[in-house]
Amino acid sequence: MPQLPSSRKALRQSLKRRDQNRAKKKAIKLASRAALDVAKAGSAEDLAAAMAAAQKAIDKAAKRNILHKGAAARRKSRLMKRAAALQATKG
Repeated sequence: MPQLPSSRKALRQSLKRRDQNRAKKKAIKLASRAALDVAKAGSAEDLAAAMAAAQKAIDKAAKRNILHKGAAARRKSRLMKRAAALQATKG
């Protein structure tokens, strides 16, 4: 346990940031899964909306340095590729 007041505050801040970052990463994963589920079963309009939501979440995380910008680009690319493959096999 930190002894100095500044160290205590730094610990509080890092724990708060960790929780916020985890929540944002979880939101990205949920949005990505939702987009892939729509790609399996939904229409093209539904897929476009779901993909836009997933990409928006990824871009916001990259903007706030929760994800590295290269990692964000890679996630978006892989998501688009998977969604296109699912759409092609669906119909």
